[in-house]
Amino acid sequence: MNFQLIPAAARSCAILAALAGLTGCMTSTPVYDQHFGEAVRTVRAMQTLNPDASSNTNPVSGIEARAATAAMDRYNTLYRNPSSDSNGFTVGVGSVSGLNSMGR
Repeated sequence: MNFQLIPAAARSCAILAALAGLTGCMTSTPVYDQHFGEAVRTVRAMQTLNPDASSNTNPVSGIEARAATAAMDRYNTLYRNPSSDSNGFTVGVGSVSGLNSMGR
């Protein structure tokens, strides 16, 4: 065994350990913090059709009140009485008239 290399190896390990410990102190967040949320704000602005819509006091035209009420009632009954689904593990399993087991 070469004993002259042991102190150099120990010194190298100590230096690497110190550098690894100091990397935790280094921060790059100021760069990220300057731009935090820009993507969300940009996408929200792109999806907003009319930003001043809340100040518009004109009534909505195009659907009558009875039709709107009936449509909302039908929509709400879908969630009050949901249709029962068949077993989820049998999706695509079964027979179709005119087709054999290979789908021909």
